[in-house]
Amino acid sequence: MFRALTSRQLDPLLKERTGLDEEDRRQRRGIAAVLPFRVNDHVINELIDWDRVPDDPIFQLTFPQPGMLAAPDLARMTGLLRDGAPEQHLRAAANEIRSRLNPHPANQTDLNEPVFQGRRLRGLQHKYRETVLLFPRQGQTCHAYCTYCFRWPQFVGEPDLRIATDDMDSVVAYLRAHPQVTNVLITGGDPLVMSAEVLRRQLEPLLRIPSIEAIRIGTKALAYWPHRFTGDPDADDLLRLFEQVTAAGRHLAVMAHFSHPRELAPRVTRQAISRILATGAVIRCQAPVIRGVNDDAAVWAELWRETTRLGMIPYYLFIERDTGPQHYFGVPLARAYEIYRDAFAQVPGLARTARGPVASASPGKICIDGIVELAGERVFALRYLQARDPALVGRPFFARFDPDALWVTDLKPAFGAVELTPA
Repeated sequence: MFRALTSRQLDPLLKERTGLDEEDRRQRRGIAAVLPFRVNDHVINELIDWDRVPDDPIFQLTFPQPGMLAAPDLARMTGLLRDGAPEQHLRAAANEIRSRLNPHPANQTDLNEPVFQGRRLRGLQHKYRETVLLFPRQGQTCHAYCTYCFRWPQFVGEPDLRIATDDMDSVVAYLRAHPQVTNVLITGGDPLVMSAEVLRRQLEPLLRIPSIEAIRIGTKALAYWPHRFTGDPDADDLLRLFEQVTAAGRHLAVMAHFSHPRELAPRVTRQAISRILATGAVIRCQAPVIRGVNDDAAVWAELWRETTRLGMIPYYLFIERDTGPQHYFGVPLARAYEIYRDAFAQVPGLARTARGPVASASPGKICIDGIVELAGERVFALRYLQARDPALVGRPFFARFDPDALWVTDLKPAFGAVELTPA
């Protein structure tokens, strides 16, 4: 049975499983008061190598790390805990820190939320012409939280930060009014925390819209709770729902987040993968490159080889987005390109379907195609894989080489150009 462990269980869990001293554990509690923490028994017992803590990659991926907050903010939160501050003081300090962590990167709420019939559709995002993102209210949590997650505002209990809807009538009306939308990505959070019956209420209306050709489900469940597809009470119902979608002639893609090869090792995970593939759905695998977790070409090469062997499709290697603890987990763009290039060179052709490194920025998905010398200048060669303005897709452009740049906003246009956009 699924059992979530949250910040209330963090200190006892660390005390039982690690040799971390009291001050170290207090710092991690201070982080968890600001950025969300949630794990479960599968993560604890099957994925983390406790003998390697605190350096274990899955521990880095799921447990608060002291560097995730700037030193003054960490000292502030740790001091409040040490002094036994009231809960409301902790909450006020946490909210003030969160407000400085860019909770909605790439202007996603201002630019992506559509206005329809005179009102803003809060739980819908329409950034790219063919694709709409749907955030079901019941799916805005996860079986466990990634420490790097750019969706962290969904999980901190602040309604003003949360993106969610339970108004499927408006969603359907919007999609019918915009037949250019052919793809719907159901995301969160994690839609597969919902029961099969609740997920059915999101999927079946989409099957009645002729223009919808593909449905994607963004999930970390295969890594963090593969029992969702094998042993949960409604696991069989969930898989029958997948079969219903594919039988209706729709492409169903499970967009699985695998950050490290160890997440593929448990036998139950492999069983879950086989059961999903048997429904006619495909599984596409994606994750960002994260410092201390997978910032190694050999790790990515192993991940891509194994996902391919198991019948899944490597899809994206992302750049850590400019929100939350990016300063701690982020890898410079130049280093991310080297990791991608070196991993790509180690795998056979079937595993070379992964695109990257890709930054999901405000104008669109920007891919770093290379670092080259042109006209006497060292530059990043860039290209939009997807864009808010479809005319930009596929057109190359260039930025000055900067070995320390963490995000596209750190880049400057090359060759004397005024703006960092395709010519």
